[in-house]
Amino acid sequence: MEYNFIEVEKKWQKYWENHQVFQAENNSEKPKYYVLDMFPYPSGAGLHVGHPLGYIASDIYARYKRLHGFNVLHPMGYDSFGLPAEQYAIQTGQHPAITTMVNINGGVDKAGNKIPGYEKQLKRLGLSFDWSRKYRTSDPSYYRWTQWIFIQLYNHYFDNNAQKARPIAELAEIFSKEGNLRINAACDADTPQFSANEWKNFSEKRKEEILLQYRLTYLAETEVNWCPELGTVLANDEVVNGVSERGGYPVVRKKMKQWSMRISAYAERLLQGLETIDWTDALKDAQRNWIGKSHGASVNFSIKGSDEIIEVFTTRPDTLFGVSFMVLAPEHELVREITTSEYKEDVENYIYETSKRSERERMAEVKRITGQFTGAYAIHPLTGDEVPIWIGDYVLAGYGTGAVMAVPAGDQRDYDFAKHFNIPIPNIFEGADLSEGACDSKEATLANSEFLNGLSVTESMPKVIAKLEEIGAGEQKTNYRLRDAVFSRQRYWGEPFPVYYADRMPKMLPEECLPLVLPEIDEYLPTEAGDPPLGRAKNWAWDTNKNKVVSNDLIDDKTVFPLELNTMPGWAGSSWYFLRYMDANNDQEFASKEALNYWKDVDLYLGGSEHATGHLLYSRFWQKFLYDCGLVPKDEYAKKLINQGMILGTSALVYRVRGTNQYVSNGLKEQYETDPLRVDVNLVGQGDVLDVEGLKKWMPEFEDAEFILEDGKYIVGREVEKMSKRWYNVVNPDDICEDYGADALRLYEMFLGPLEQSKPWNTQGLSGVSGFIRKLWRLYHTNEQFEVSDAEPTKEELKVLHQMIKKVQDDMDHFSFNTSVSHFMIAVNEFTRMKCNKRAILEPLAILISPYAPHLAEELWEKLGHKDSISYATFPVFEEKYLQDDTYSYPVSFNGKMRFKRELDVSVSRDDVESIILADEETQKWLGGKTPKKIIYVPKKIINIVF
Repeated sequence: MEYNFIEVEKKWQKYWENHQVFQAENNSEKPKYYVLDMFPYPSGAGLHVGHPLGYIASDIYARYKRLHGFNVLHPMGYDSFGLPAEQYAIQTGQHPAITTMVNINGGVDKAGNKIPGYEKQLKRLGLSFDWSRKYRTSDPSYYRWTQWIFIQLYNHYFDNNAQKARPIAELAEIFSKEGNLRINAACDADTPQFSANEWKNFSEKRKEEILLQYRLTYLAETEVNWCPELGTVLANDEVVNGVSERGGYPVVRKKMKQWSMRISAYAERLLQGLETIDWTDALKDAQRNWIGKSHGASVNFSIKGSDEIIEVFTTRPDTLFGVSFMVLAPEHELVREITTSEYKEDVENYIYETSKRSERERMAEVKRITGQFTGAYAIHPLTGDEVPIWIGDYVLAGYGTGAVMAVPAGDQRDYDFAKHFNIPIPNIFEGADLSEGACDSKEATLANSEFLNGLSVTESMPKVIAKLEEIGAGEQKTNYRLRDAVFSRQRYWGEPFPVYYADRMPKMLPEECLPLVLPEIDEYLPTEAGDPPLGRAKNWAWDTNKNKVVSNDLIDDKTVFPLELNTMPGWAGSSWYFLRYMDANNDQEFASKEALNYWKDVDLYLGGSEHATGHLLYSRFWQKFLYDCGLVPKDEYAKKLINQGMILGTSALVYRVRGTNQYVSNGLKEQYETDPLRVDVNLVGQGDVLDVEGLKKWMPEFEDAEFILEDGKYIVGREVEKMSKRWYNVVNPDDICEDYGADALRLYEMFLGPLEQSKPWNTQGLSGVSGFIRKLWRLYHTNEQFEVSDAEPTKEELKVLHQMIKKVQDDMDHFSFNTSVSHFMIAVNEFTRMKCNKRAILEPLAILISPYAPHLAEELWEKLGHKDSISYATFPVFEEKYLQDDTYSYPVSFNGKMRFKRELDVSVSRDDVESIILADEETQKWLGGKTPKKIIYVPKKIINIVF
């Protein structure tokens, strides 16, 4: 009876769905365990075999914890707002919601493309998700609560002394009693100081403007990456080489009024929290570097002929006497104001050219030196010298203050800039040679620095800071590189802001009126006037009397007001989705207190490291805010996080003889001048043999091609690289499931190597795993009939079983799934050699392998006579005694030289060992009639006879 994986897998997938086997309970008496995958964007392209790696690993662990008696929450949903669906809507007119549903459920899109269906593909892999908690971030029932959290952020400020969020109403109350002179709260840099009397005399609008400067989500003029073609702001990681990652459209930097999140207020909390969670060191380091905590001083430079001040943060105030010029970011708000008429045109040209480059490019291209003098001068706070002010694209407006005091003697980038533009480089380090570069040693002794001469860095720091504070030109300061996060997008397919505008000031919708649902529009492009797509909605105004959306024609700015036209960014819904899974069907609150207190946090989180400074930072920020509000029980939401590696594609290459339509086989290509071309890997079989006829049908350019073969075959070349449709190296998991089965795919992906490492895919390797599955199946069958024996297992069989139990447990503890698969193969080979068909062995064997190959295990479990799913079984108990050998093969030595071995029972006493060995014929032979002086006996080690 051969194993029919197609029938078996369909059968058990249907069973799991019908019986809701993996549905988790809230408030179970069992201990909880929450396993979470970073939920996917449902792409129309569907899954390739690289995508399931993390899902399979998390599923193995979830199934393992169920076998240990845990109530396991292992949910799945979709991060369904996003630019791809909107771009498709722009191209075809199909509503993004329809595109999203087709991508998830499968079908045919508007262009006639067959879509496999993300959910169908996931279910085919046998993943034990609790589908009853499924949601999409684009469901109004979900984004209702995203909007609600936004309102809570708007209604809070951050108290720096308490290091937590507090209601904004409390702040307004403090202002009315004592102004803001003694308030230590996170706020905009240009927030004015005022007394209680001044506050009381402010208009209501002015009060609202000031409170907006403290709110955790706020409106502000912000430098953004603007893509005119896409009509939206892009995040830094969405811009590559000055163009959009999606579509390759030009991107420029410009100032826009945007909603922002005051994540910078939580910088220290975000840093400290990293010490309490079990995340990878690489990921923690990425977040620490992004937050960028540093200690130093804030220094104020006045400007010649102006009342303005340029504030600079420096970690090296000891080098202040080495300042020979200043550099402002081209976007700095003072640039146009201080630039002299002589340099105005040059400065404007430089600003324009810089606007075409992303911040990431500007930070990365350290060898590129550009700049422009403004004609203005700053006044050195200690010497009174005039310091020329330049602009340069290596300074970013959003980092620090957007200005640097340049010390070419101590900083290589400043040194290179000074050399390039022939700016003086004063030497402030005793004995330093500046002919080839800057002196970056922190052990140097200062010189040419007045009262700091002869001092080390450590000695000079407090002295110069004290001097700056004494003259009112600066102060000691701790700085963070972390910037507030822009939270607006000028596109349609995102969460609408629950905001309307009265007298140009934002007002929040009443919470009971949520969700504010996306309106229907006739086109998904920005308006002719440049407004975001929501500007096309005919009914997008808020009636404050009726508390509902009404026609724009009714706007009177008295009771009917315009609604916000921007939408939230892609990371809004993913910043709290892990909480919604705890109580996904609750329509009264984002999750009940009972559910939150039961599940508390994610025990195991799996996902890609590329989210280190995006989703994984923003979500920690939202969690901490919700914790401050008393809405969640934990300050951090994920105890342990593992970044899975990448499954790389193994591209197939054919070699075109240059200038011809001939293609030469890999082994012959050195005889010709060739150009490599990638072809569809699905046209390549065992031994890297190309299906030539299939290639001719694949693309017209190969239809009339001539192929130069070796031994009658065309052998392709191979190259390991990222799996991508662009390289034709994508392998569809549906095809693997069809040819080998989902269990074979699961086992093979784990077998490829350690979870955290990247590894190449090779479909041909599946034949080995497929053979293992058939061999395992045959253990339970005799002459193609299911047959197991109730006979007692042998000691050897029990030893192999318990070695496997121990190995699987140890590997699970270290997430070393690949070595468990190897051990399964070894154990099955051993049981096959022993012709073992004992129930006492094969029943626990089915349980052990069930997390890895669940369909096969379920089928065997049922054949063993069980009515319930194997998921309800108990993991076998490891017993050390079965690994203990009854006998030991002792090396017997004479005067330290080993002569022979003897198998002895381990329970034999010392005296009996000596008697047995001395009576042995071999012993007598080697003693040659001599009497032993002593016998050295070490149990389970050696026997040494000295004579």
